[in-house]
Amino acid sequence: MSHNVLITGGSGYLGGTLLARMGGANLPPYGKLYASARTAEQADSLRQYGAQPLSFNLKDETEIWASIVENEITVVYYMIDAISYDPPLFFIKALAEVKRRTGQTVHFLHTTGAKLFSSHAGAPTDRPLLDTDPKLYDIQMSQRAKLGPIQEAVNNSCAVIEQAERHGVRSYIFVPCIVYGKSEGFGEPIATLRQIVNVVQAAKALKRVYRVDPDRPTWPVCHVVDNTGVYIELLRKILVNGNPSHGKNGYYLASSGSIAWDDLYDAVGVALAKRDIVSDEKVETANDQILEKMGAALGRPKEFVPLQLGGWCTFTARRAEEELGWKPIFNPQHILETVDAEVERILFHMT
Repeated sequence: MSHNVLITGGSGYLGGTLLARMGGANLPPYGKLYASARTAEQADSLRQYGAQPLSFNLKDETEIWASIVENEITVVYYMIDAISYDPPLFFIKALAEVKRRTGQTVHFLHTTGAKLFSSHAGAPTDRPLLDTDPKLYDIQMSQRAKLGPIQEAVNNSCAVIEQAERHGVRSYIFVPCIVYGKSEGFGEPIATLRQIVNVVQAAKALKRVYRVDPDRPTWPVCHVVDNTGVYIELLRKILVNGNPSHGKNGYYLASSGSIAWDDLYDAVGVALAKRDIVSDEKVETANDQILEKMGAALGRPKEFVPLQLGGWCTFTARRAEEELGWKPIFNPQHILETVDAEVERILFHMT
């Protein structure tokens, strides 16, 4: 029996690019491709990728159950909400029922984010934190985040692993980082909730680029095409029954390496000054008053500003290359080389 695949969040930045690249990925044969849709317009757009649209309320377990079980879906890309506990559990329980009825191995791919493995979440930053570390689940369980929503997301990531194991579902924790580049999907053209967009948005409002950390922290980066490549290679391994690492050993960071926030700030400052968006390209350190103003520009309390565009993350990718044969196209410095085009695209879609 072949796998039926569901992609949630297909109208988003990451999900849209994944859908757009599925057809040309030369994947092994599988059954039907489904994608979630909230509107009739989205449903029409999804069909161009060969995906059959499904509509369901994420808060309604009965609707999710029906969509998964009736269509015998065995692989779910969950790319919607890293914080809420109930929807992932609904999908996991429905997948378990498909397994019971069909005997098929079932898979839940949960998308989180690098913030869960950073200083913001209480993760260790004094050394590289490998996604292949056999103790990574235990490290996550012991983490204590500075902010409630991040702690919820960490707890939820661990709960996905626990509940999937309990129900006989294979789980995978997929971790995007600073993702950049043009989306290839029909929906969000830029990563609207991701860090580089926040840097530009705050700088535009305050007429200057500000750093939020006194030291020189680093963060992993990945082009959206390379990020999508990990999603696809993981599915390829599943489709050939390749037994990719899962559960407590199933963390997958999509990243070609890390850059320093200060270098990113400098490059954004140059790009914005060139367009007269900021007073000059100089980057300054934000004080409490500036953080307050940045928070207002981002629609967040000032305590959330460092979370949005700073912090230490030493999370390091190993598993995708070692187990899936994934090779990034773009090195980490590429984001700095293409910041001008990135800023141009962000400004265009912000206006």
